[in-house]
Amino acid sequence: MEVAFEDDEDIARIARTVKVIAVVGMSPKEWRPSWGVARYLQANGFRIIPVNPGHAGEKILGETVYASLSDIPRSAGVQMVDIFRRSEAVGPVVEEALQHLPDLQSIWLQLGVRNDAAAARARAKGITVIQDRCPKIEFARFL
Repeated sequence: MEVAFEDDEDIARIARTVKVIAVVGMSPKEWRPSWGVARYLQANGFRIIPVNPGHAGEKILGETVYASLSDIPRSAGVQMVDIFRRSEAVGPVVEEALQHLPDLQSIWLQLGVRNDAAAARARAKGITVIQDRCPKIEFARFL
């Protein structure tokens, strides 16, 4: 993996300013990466909002799970979407985030996940996009 150090300024800003993060593909299984990353974020003062249609209405890490980003109340103030989905599934998630999350500032694609077309659409709307990186790894450098 080629590390894009030019992302560091954006990552530092995101780590210091974002407070509410929707985690798309959040698993209730503690051994899954999405659970571990969300738990780390929560332990460091971020509010996480789990998104997983198979577990909608349940609780993960004490937070209600939503079926989709559009189901999250706008008043939740989601500022970042952390996506744990395959690269080819990212496009519709980004479109939904752009349409339904008025406080959105950044979209984060997890390790191994890239979708340049979806990233370009988000950037065109003024949204910061980080691809193929993990906030659990990256935020630790800036918190």
